[in-house]
Amino acid sequence: MSLPGLSNLPGLGSASLELSAPTVAVPRVYNLNPETELRFESSFSNPINIKLVYGNAEIFGTELAPNTTYTLKGAKAAVYTWYGCRLEITGCAETVQVGEQTPMLQYINTHGALEDARESAQTKKSMGPRVLIVGAENAGKTSLAKMLTAYAIKSDRQPIGVNLDPSQALLSVPGALTASTFASLLDVEEGWGSSPISGPSALPIKMPLCYHFGCKTAESNPKLYKSLVTRLALAVTSRMEADEDVRSSGCIIDTPGSLTVGENGNYDLLQHIVSEFSVNAILFLGEDALYNKLQQQFNGPEVTIAQLDKSTACFARSQSYMKEFRQQQIRDYFFGHGSITLSPLTTQTDFGNLSIYRINDSTTPSPHKTENYDEDDAYEPTVPQPPTTTTTPSNQIYEKITPSNMMQNSLLAVTNADSNASQEEIRDASVMGYVYVAGVEEGSRKIRLLSPVGGKVPAKAIIWGSWPEEVVDLVG
Repeated sequence: MSLPGLSNLPGLGSASLELSAPTVAVPRVYNLNPETELRFESSFSNPINIKLVYGNAEIFGTELAPNTTYTLKGAKAAVYTWYGCRLEITGCAETVQVGEQTPMLQYINTHGALEDARESAQTKKSMGPRVLIVGAENAGKTSLAKMLTAYAIKSDRQPIGVNLDPSQALLSVPGALTASTFASLLDVEEGWGSSPISGPSALPIKMPLCYHFGCKTAESNPKLYKSLVTRLALAVTSRMEADEDVRSSGCIIDTPGSLTVGENGNYDLLQHIVSEFSVNAILFLGEDALYNKLQQQFNGPEVTIAQLDKSTACFARSQSYMKEFRQQQIRDYFFGHGSITLSPLTTQTDFGNLSIYRINDSTTPSPHKTENYDEDDAYEPTVPQPPTTTTTPSNQIYEKITPSNMMQNSLLAVTNADSNASQEEIRDASVMGYVYVAGVEEGSRKIRLLSPVGGKVPAKAIIWGSWPEEVVDLVG
């Protein structure tokens, strides 16, 4: 289409200007047969949109609403249908493929067995199944945990979901061990759903109990890991004892894949988890020598072990993908996800207003301790001290430190413990929330923090760990 008058403008001559119509993405249509799935991958920068045109379909056990568009970014998942469906997909998907061979019958039968156990527990007024999910990395442990939780909710249960994997988050940020009672449907786009731990949130919400581990793997600090597992298990048991519906529903425990590395895996930590949570069902994903070891040790009247096939919807997750995944979880914590937008605030405070404790683990040196270090001078440094490899006493879980540039772009966990509480009190304290270190001015002894909510940072013990890794320019 040419516009009148433009041909008379200098330089255009007799040429005409053509205006093209806006490009509309044409959806790709997939017709799935019963008991098949559509596996897909999407990047964080180019999300895809999925809409169920007709039929029934689910993602990780949560049903899709018909004619509703779901936006998924950074997803590696599958849409499964029991009776057949038609799907429309728009956006730039990295991988889309239809799969006919799936372990979904195994998974739904597992849910049926758990339901039988819940019915029995409800009749006897006893605790329902305490399920431990074990397997290697990329075996689909978290996917199975979501699926079994979603199926339990649809069966009018209220299971407790427990995350013991510090590399991923459950209603919090990576580096935390969390537990939450699930009584409302999971969110297709957000995974586990919304939590008020990072600020105002749309209903329905989940209320997680969070403990900060702050190390990359359980093996990085097994002593602290065991202590937090014990603390979380006590809280979960108390919650089950206090509520009849939760008690009969039981709990579903997700574990890190690092526990299965090696011929026998980290058997000591697995045994501790089984003991503290009184686990009576272990689901092992994949094939591994550890399965035989677990079967020899635990299989019997008190603990049932089942070996399930690895999820066919599990794509390999590279280290770069997992890093981007964790950083996206942190951004979502502060700024919201999808239609839920949060407005975090930046505050500046003096060093002396904060009581920061660094987790002592074997992989990170103390940033301030030197030969002339004095605990009384922890908040009175005259010259910033360079990092050293000096270690602290083995009985010290944390060391109190002065803020430094080494903290920039990292997360701090604000606990419910008093600022001068004992080591054990700090360890056993749950997390109130997280703040992000946006800047440190050592000369003026000022620190700038990004907080989910307004107001001063509470005068509580604050924990700094080596995990998750720093997030550069979160407030840039």
